[in-house]
Amino acid sequence: QVQLVESGGGLVQTGGSLRLSCAASGSIFNIVVMGWYRQAPGKQRELVALIPSRGSSNYADSVKGRFTISRENAKNTVSLQMNSLKPEDTAVYYCYAVRSGLNYWGQGTQVTVSS
Repeated sequence: QVQLVESGGGLVQTGGSLRLSCAASGSIFNIVVMGWYRQAPGKQRELVALIPSRGSSNYADSVKGRFTISRENAKNTVSLQMNSLKPEDTAVYYCYAVRSGLNYWGQGTQVTVSS
């Protein structure tokens, strides 16, 4: 089992920045992918960014150039730096990890961008 705990959500004005962090614990050996998804009210959960243990990150088109994902394997953490935030970025953001073919999710952190 992998436990994921997010932090760093909150309320910010349009154009502002926030940084989300996620710490993994439990059976953390060989987590192959970590990342972030989000879910806005009335919408399906969608990919924001993923970062593998090896290789390049990938981003949703809607956040490219504004968001940056990073990972510290030694600390088993993944972070999401969000800049130039827009009202349409408002959502619950979920940390995500894949290990041994299983998907794991955090409980989510709310990000609200006011116009």
